[in-house]
Amino acid sequence: MPTQDQIREALRAVIDPELRRDIVELEMVRSIDIHPNGVVDVMVSLTTPGCPIRSHFQTGVAQAVRALDGVAHVNVSFDVLSADEKGKLQSKLGRGGLPDGALAQVANVICIGSGKGGVGKSSVTANLAAALTAEGKRVGVLDADVWGYSQPRMFGLGALRPKVNDQRKIVPPVAHDGIKVMSIGFFIEEDAAVVWRGPMLHKALTQFLEDVDWGVLDYLLVDLPPGTGDVSMTLAQLLPQAQFLLVTTPQPVAQKVARRSAEMAHKVRLEIAGVIENMTAFVTPGGERFPIFGEGGGELLANDLDVPLLGKVPLTMALREQADAGIPLVMSDPDDAAAQALRQIARGLVALAPIAPISLPVMQAAAAPSGLDVIPPRPKQPAGMSLPMA
Repeated sequence: MPTQDQIREALRAVIDPELRRDIVELEMVRSIDIHPNGVVDVMVSLTTPGCPIRSHFQTGVAQAVRALDGVAHVNVSFDVLSADEKGKLQSKLGRGGLPDGALAQVANVICIGSGKGGVGKSSVTANLAAALTAEGKRVGVLDADVWGYSQPRMFGLGALRPKVNDQRKIVPPVAHDGIKVMSIGFFIEEDAAVVWRGPMLHKALTQFLEDVDWGVLDYLLVDLPPGTGDVSMTLAQLLPQAQFLLVTTPQPVAQKVARRSAEMAHKVRLEIAGVIENMTAFVTPGGERFPIFGEGGGELLANDLDVPLLGKVPLTMALREQADAGIPLVMSDPDDAAAQALRQIARGLVALAPIAPISLPVMQAAAAPSGLDVIPPRPKQPAGMSLPMA
């Protein structure tokens, strides 16, 4: 029988097709067990439970080990890298994320995305934040949808302007029951368009994460723009330990497009925590149900990705009305059918992403951060923030 070292060497032939490095170099080989009857057990660690190239690794590992003399059979099993292990992998790949200390007091970062616009991703984000708050959690919302920013309005914060504290950190405005909110919409005139190239987006998002005084949070929800562009890739680089929630409607075309966002998440090594089906059916004030966008798209997507379907949110008139009014539905009318579904999803999210212990570092006086130069000020904004040319 071959030794463990010989088997490990043989496994260097198994290449991750996306990273183009072998699984030994990537430290994905968790364990190797050799049995006297010629059976070898190999455990491989994946970055996400629903990794779409799991079968590639299973076939490659089995073939590489079976080619060794004395091996009669190979059992390949899988587990998932821990958050710390994923962080080390990102560092090895040159994707080290934020500097030490940034978001040190945030237990969980949840990125909420969709394949296409118009599926209600932002209203789901706002109501999930409110639902988590109702569960006693400390919550922040980062509106990373730079072009389609809407969280200031959804939380009734449109007229507020963030301040800068003594450490020159941006203090996020606080909405209902203590929800901290940060958005580009606080720094530009209402309805103004943001016309930025990739480097500007990267720097602005870095500033939102490094230079905002988020404080102690159980959950930071990040409202992503639709699609798979610069913002999503930047956040994957800055937040390698974040989890990804996909929002889709039941409509097959929306489900297919959301699948592309899932592929993006896999490519940048973000763990997909689950799927939310929004606008499952229109529910009238009288309780009648009309599946105007079809049925089953969310379940198909979740099954395809091998992740949980966290819930189905019906479309109600109150859900739209309260988004425009600036009060999340789960707060204004918790008995509404959509509000009940969203609160159930929040409980499922807590079960999937339990609150890890938060290390509270000793805060020392620090030099002013270098990033306060991208976010454009409104009139009379505190000094030190200016908009460079895009």
